[in-house]
Amino acid sequence: MDVNDRLSFFASLYEVHEHPLLGMWLLYFTIILLCIIVFKLGFARKLPVIKSAVIYVFLILGCTVLTFFGVFLPIAEGLVVAAIILIIYKIRLHAERKRNHSA
Repeated sequence: MDVNDRLSFFASLYEVHEHPLLGMWLLYFTIILLCIIVFKLGFARKLPVIKSAVIYVFLILGCTVLTFFGVFLPIAEGLVVAAIILIIYKIRLHAERKRNHSA
């Protein structure tokens, strides 16, 4: 079995099998970006700057582990789906609040 057949979409998009160093960095930054988006849309609260910095540092450290899993498992793809669902939820929530406020 060829390794190329087992790669996730983003890992094959970034050609991790041909350019491992650049591909892994691109996958890492993609997963960090998607994790930050999902965190901000779904879980973030107003916190002091230091507490927010600590949370983001641990989020970035956790993304290191997710990147290694993301080569063969659909980690980034799942984060994309989660971000889309949270965006739809936020849009509908905003529209509902606007409708209730105007009524």
